[in-house]
Amino acid sequence: MSRPGRHHAGRRASHPAAGGRARRRLRARGDRRGVALVMVLGAITVLTVFLTELQEETSTELSAALADRDALRAEYYAKSAVNLSRMLIAAEPSVSTALGPMLGMMGMKNIQVPVWKFTDMFLGPFNAQLVEPGVEPPPAPAGEGSAAGKNLGLTGGGRFELKVVDEGSKININRAADDVAVSDQLIVGGQLSGLIAPEQYNPLFEERDGDGQFSDRMTICSALVDWADPGDQTFNCDFKMEAPSSTGAEDSFYQTVGLPYLRKNAPYDSVEELRLVRGMSDDFWATFVDPEPSNPDKRVLTVWGSRKQKTNVISASAQTLWALTCNDNVVDRPATPLCTDPNQMASFLTVTSLVQSLTGGLLFPTVKEFEIAMTQKEDKSSVLGTMIGQQLKAMGVEPVKFRAKPSSFLGNRSSFLSIYADGIVPGNKRETRVRIHAVVDLTGAGKLEEVKPDPNELSRPGSNGAVSPATPDAYEQQVRSNPAGTIVYYRIE
Repeated sequence: MSRPGRHHAGRRASHPAAGGRARRRLRARGDRRGVALVMVLGAITVLTVFLTELQEETSTELSAALADRDALRAEYYAKSAVNLSRMLIAAEPSVSTALGPMLGMMGMKNIQVPVWKFTDMFLGPFNAQLVEPGVEPPPAPAGEGSAAGKNLGLTGGGRFELKVVDEGSKININRAADDVAVSDQLIVGGQLSGLIAPEQYNPLFEERDGDGQFSDRMTICSALVDWADPGDQTFNCDFKMEAPSSTGAEDSFYQTVGLPYLRKNAPYDSVEELRLVRGMSDDFWATFVDPEPSNPDKRVLTVWGSRKQKTNVISASAQTLWALTCNDNVVDRPATPLCTDPNQMASFLTVTSLVQSLTGGLLFPTVKEFEIAMTQKEDKSSVLGTMIGQQLKAMGVEPVKFRAKPSSFLGNRSSFLSIYADGIVPGNKRETRVRIHAVVDLTGAGKLEEVKPDPNELSRPGSNGAVSPATPDAYEQQVRSNPAGTIVYYRIE
């Protein structure tokens, strides 16, 4: 007979052990499920970092590629603007010849018409946006507009901004680089000393300059001439002294202050090179060299020009004309109120600047007009000069007595022109700009005349004996050579 009590006790004793094993199995299984979750989260994190880095790298490469593409397009837009402006410059003699009789009736003979002042008018159609292929063009009156023209306009949303500056209208410092005529250094020194002489500029020379030194007017003036002067002795801008201020080597200053270069003893290569000259501070630069960086026409000094070229009175700025007038070689400066009285100087700049703004940047068409205006004489054959002279007199400016004829330092023609062409390509969040600065030398440039056709490419003469015009290749060959001038400076920014 069995013992129920003992049998049940044995069964009760075995249950705790079985439950413990089950719990351990569940706990082990739970632990394994946590490891898998951690592994999955870790894999997702690694993949996320990898994909983020890949996306960032891809986006960077795409942005760089787009930037290079837009920069290349902008560069070629700028190059197109330079070529178009050269085409316009080459056409200037023809325009001047056509307008010669009319200008002669107004007393303006042998005038170089500054067609480059009107680039927007002449070259505007080339800068217009063409309609993309397959898109219906907007209606234009009588078929006019760039969309209806041939070889006009731009595609792709880009454009160019163009400005041509007459370098002959400024004071040419490189004239001092002539190693034959000493008078050229004296001319440049006199023009520079007249430019910086007014008393209102005294604070510029009472503080430390760009080299941490104290430099007066004559020191900086002499340094500007010495940089290009091929001589070994220090030039003296103070013409009142009989002997130079120093007979030592010009390079001693640059060596003394520890600058890593010496005086160049050769012509300036660019306007920016003026910053290397001793005493050149930001204030001096902004006052006398480049008063308005966004407008190169306001620049007073230049390094491009020939020794024989006179400053162009047609396009010279008001400050340049004042500096040329208040030159010790031209007038008795201490006895000329225009050069010593700040109020008369301000009145002169106001009147001449106003006239320039009304005439599109043109001031005196001839040297005679300038002389009549400055001496305030009345001349029935010089309407503009008489009118400006009366305005100066009304503003309290006293007449100027010239020692030398203004025709000795002023002219009405230019041979050096600066072309500032900006190629612009708009983007989604940015705008790409590339600037080309080219300087064209028109010395010896001839008139753009009709090219004789190639006999092998003539069409059959008509009943009136007319023949076909010259081929495009012949015109291109001529424009690329003499009439468009020679590029003597070229820089891509």
